[in-house]
Amino acid sequence: MTALEIDTAYGPARAYLHCAEEGAAVLMLGHGAGGGLGAKDLVAVTRAAQAAGVHVALVEQPYRVAGRRAPAPANQLDTAWLTIADDLSARFDDLPFVFGGRSSGARVACRTAAQGQAVAVLCLAFPEHPPGKPEKTRQPELDAVEVPVLVVQGENDPFGRPAAGPHHEIVVVEGDHSLSKDLEGVSRAATEWLSRVLRPLA
Repeated sequence: MTALEIDTAYGPARAYLHCAEEGAAVLMLGHGAGGGLGAKDLVAVTRAAQAAGVHVALVEQPYRVAGRRAPAPANQLDTAWLTIADDLSARFDDLPFVFGGRSSGARVACRTAAQGQAVAVLCLAFPEHPPGKPEKTRQPELDAVEVPVLVVQGENDPFGRPAAGPHHEIVVVEGDHSLSKDLEGVSRAATEWLSRVLRPLA
């Protein structure tokens, strides 16, 4: 694992690189709003992607590097994410990038996919709406993505379940928003999907 510090407009971010032996693509994964990169589903997907021949960059947003738990505004998260993506793209000789993350990080990946020229988006526990407030849907963020999207969602997630669409598929696993109850199912879904969406780019 290699740790990089990357300057952004909102302070330094960190990227932790877990490289595959012969990586054909790079998967950038962001953390949830109040959580860190040690979340069990992020760890499981990192290992699964590496085993499938994909480099992984676990991204720590500037507010977390600075020791704050309260998330930064969406525009700051998105801007920092794209700065990090540009830096990593230069380091990986322009390999195709898959954007991804859990919860808030999944939303960032969706919102920046087009501008960051991601070839696909991997969402872990996409927060479809705040708990108990289905009227405040984030479905448009998902629907706006025009590249393949995988959403892995817990069947009892209080943040709801997004609807499938032309570009995105939903895999429901046992458990809640943490996705920690069926990590094997999470890993399997990610591995199968990554292999499928990256095959045409090989």
